[in-house]
Amino acid sequence: MSEEAKQQAREPAWVDAYLERIGASRPARPDVAALRELQLRHLVTVPFENLSIHLAQDIVLEEDRLVEKIVTDRRGGFCYELNGAFAALLGGLGFRVTLLQARVFGDDGRLGIPYDHVALRVETDDGTGPWLADVGFGDHALRPLELEARAEQDDPCGSFRFKEAPQGDLDLLRDGSQQFRLDPRPRELADFRAGSWYHRTSPDSHFTRSLVCSRRTGEGRVTLRGRTLITTVRGERHETELRDDIEVLAAYRDHFGLVLTAPPEVRPPRTV
Repeated sequence: MSEEAKQQAREPAWVDAYLERIGASRPARPDVAALRELQLRHLVTVPFENLSIHLAQDIVLEEDRLVEKIVTDRRGGFCYELNGAFAALLGGLGFRVTLLQARVFGDDGRLGIPYDHVALRVETDDGTGPWLADVGFGDHALRPLELEARAEQDDPCGSFRFKEAPQGDLDLLRDGSQQFRLDPRPRELADFRAGSWYHRTSPDSHFTRSLVCSRRTGEGRVTLRGRTLITTVRGERHETELRDDIEVLAAYRDHFGLVLTAPPEVRPPRTV
């Protein structure tokens, strides 16, 4: 049996379905070229969305449930779900993946809660990296970023740089603006349950105060915030107010592949 056949035999049964979901071909090997392609395909097909919070749906941070939501239900999610599922896919394809916790900088420059965000440290078999992969931070880098580099890293979405921070952490900057503070110590998916609970229940979380569904496109980005459809094409931003439920449901279907029976509405935070 060839090494490729042995690897496929070790893979979870859902790997091919996940690759089909994101429109990606099976990589020949877990190298950086494959990682770049998988991250890009994920970003342009699977939306960043917080609809489960407002549809009273449970968010369970378990690998099989996350994969089922994205692959079988053909939904998206927010960072814990998207990066949690992406980590499972990468691991199934032979990449070495470690979950890392990060605290997001607010507009006022203050850091958010611990376990505010999950990102992925990915090791490839070609001697490059390690890499920071992230499909769960909304409008962010399209390509994996080299974790040990301290120089500017150019990306279609801007110039990114890692900067040393206190206690061995790393601050990620985009075009000079602080994005999040990354803790390099390995974490487990279960470690993020408190952060996920906070973001889906707290009135202080921006996820409980608004609806968002967003996806990268070939020329920019498309976002639905409540009933406002925002498209960015080659840097030009356009907003359209949708007139009724029919237009809202059509936008979810046509732009994000989400088939809903009724438009989600912002609902008061759940306390349990």
